[in-house]
Amino acid sequence: MTNIDMLLERNRAFARTNARDRVPTIPFIPNRQTFVITCIDPRVDPAAVLGLQLGDAIVDRNVGGRVTPAVLQDVGWISHLHRAKTPDAEWFELAVIHHTDCGSGLLADDALRHAFADQGGYDDAALAALAVLDPATTVAADVTSLLASPMVDPNIRVSGHVYDLATGLVTEVVGPKSRKDG
Repeated sequence: MTNIDMLLERNRAFARTNARDRVPTIPFIPNRQTFVITCIDPRVDPAAVLGLQLGDAIVDRNVGGRVTPAVLQDVGWISHLHRAKTPDAEWFELAVIHHTDCGSGLLADDALRHAFADQGGYDDAALAALAVLDPATTVAADVTSLLASPMVDPNIRVSGHVYDLATGLVTEVVGPKSRKDG
């Protein structure tokens, strides 16, 4: 049995439960009114770390959990849907979570990053900027980017956090604020 076969078997077991009945009626309004941006690292699964259930949050994962143009577009699209389709609904909170010992830190290795950039035709400086060496610093920068973006609705409260792999604790670095807060 392959790993994918095992996952498909688990999916069949899931399909026999009523867990999918908990999903929100409106796909862009999660049960917990939460949007999480975090890293793709398998040690940082937000469902496990934050105790999320199916339908509780929108989760956007990428290398380092960084706020990139693609992430801003995702948040912008969800913001647009919210304004257009559910203008009277409560606004969600957005949490950016970076973590200790992040593999994106390897983007600070010039030789490794240059080789990758050359191989894929990527912008070397943009890749270097994605490295998470000090998660408290990078998460604060990403919160600032979200709050500065005109794509992010001013009603969305954004906060920044660091997940410590050694302790399992998530610590708030930047408290919740929105553009409306000034």
